[in-house]
Amino acid sequence: MTKEPLLEIKDLYARVGEKEILNGFSLTIHPGEVHAIMGPNGSGKSTLSNVIAGNPAYEVTAGHILFKGKDLLTMTPDERANSGVFLAFQYPTELPGVGTALFLKTALNAKRRFEGKPDLDAVGFMKRLKPRAQALGITDEMLKRPVNVGFSGGEKKKMETFQMAFLEPDFCILDEMDSGLDIDALRTVSEAVNVMREPHRSFLLITHYQRLLDYIVPDYIHIMVNGRIVESGDKTLALKLEEKGYEDYK
Repeated sequence: MTKEPLLEIKDLYARVGEKEILNGFSLTIHPGEVHAIMGPNGSGKSTLSNVIAGNPAYEVTAGHILFKGKDLLTMTPDERANSGVFLAFQYPTELPGVGTALFLKTALNAKRRFEGKPDLDAVGFMKRLKPRAQALGITDEMLKRPVNVGFSGGEKKKMETFQMAFLEPDFCILDEMDSGLDIDALRTVSEAVNVMREPHRSFLLITHYQRLLDYIVPDYIHIMVNGRIVESGDKTLALKLEEKGYEDYK
């Protein structure tokens, strides 16, 4: 029996101000699948991730997005997050004055309330926090710091991956997760993603480089140019891009 799509994007158009960036973008992702989107700068990759997450700076002018069969575009950003959408930012935001552990507990309990579950108390929270933090090398000192404040670029990306592992979303968007990571940090965060691969959970990887796909092997690769997908294939498509670049698509 064919699975129902987890995410279905159809003929999506979106702009910032007067500039149209997405131009009839369509993509279907089923549960358990890992899709990668590659493309030159300015092709609309990060715009796509922001539109899915609900960034109000981006205006959808046509098309639809269904998530678990529901109209995602009618949901607020927090409703999307609580429904299971997670965006790991290309440039993670610093939140001075907001402790990382407090941030995670607040986010988790908001999600639990959305699902009709009781809040986790301090003991339950720590039982969930500690093993996930240890697996990713997140220290107690990092958890006590304000969110992303004083972190290196690699630490910020590692913390984003940790938040994802902690909150256990159903659909994870990784927007240029490999940007600014050395090879050891890339291996660490990739292993965390691979551990999270489950039949019910899907990933959308947005990247410029084939090297990420050596560690997180996608089921499908899509080339995005001028706000739409122009070619799709398997992991060999990334090797073709590594050799020839995007000149053929321009």
